[in-house]
Amino acid sequence: MQKHFEEIIESFLEKRVGISNKFLSIDLAEQLKANLLSLYQNEAMKLAGIGNDHVLSHNRKIRSDKIYWLDNNNENAAETAFFRLIDEFIMYLNQTCYAGINSHEFHYALYEKGTFYKKHLDQFKTDDRRVFSMILYLNEGWATTDGGELKVYQQTGIQIIAPENQKCVFFKSSELEHEVLLTNVSRMSITGWLKTS
Repeated sequence: MQKHFEEIIESFLEKRVGISNKFLSIDLAEQLKANLLSLYQNEAMKLAGIGNDHVLSHNRKIRSDKIYWLDNNNENAAETAFFRLIDEFIMYLNQTCYAGINSHEFHYALYEKGTFYKKHLDQFKTDDRRVFSMILYLNEGWATTDGGELKVYQQTGIQIIAPENQKCVFFKSSELEHEVLLTNVSRMSITGWLKTS
């Protein structure tokens, strides 16, 4: 995995957005997608809010995805493997970049056809513990007509990132505004943040 960790960090240092196209193995991506779809079919996923616990609201005109928060203590094998991978990446990030990350939070996210998330920053105004954002995609056979791209607002211009299966995207939560463009098919991911406590 060190190759994929280096790939993310090198591209992050060069372009402010780190990308690894094969961060998740095919098997792990498939298992996580199955978990997400099971939660969705059982109506366990809920409409995502805007803001944190102190100031939380729901506005479908800004954000319309459904989410389910992952529990690090869950005995699900795929989620255990996922958190092991994240912990390994955090250890590598701290050793090579002195990032000081000591916690994380992740949720499944599903954008149904016709949904989106307007331009925003990930770090809250009232809470600066989110240091890095990570998005890991679970969309097999994604095509350009499917929509749902990640649009990142860089100082040098717009960056459009396809939500392709196994891909990981990594950037500073306080720096880059971004949005999820209108999706024409169901769009699945695991989204989360590396934090300082």
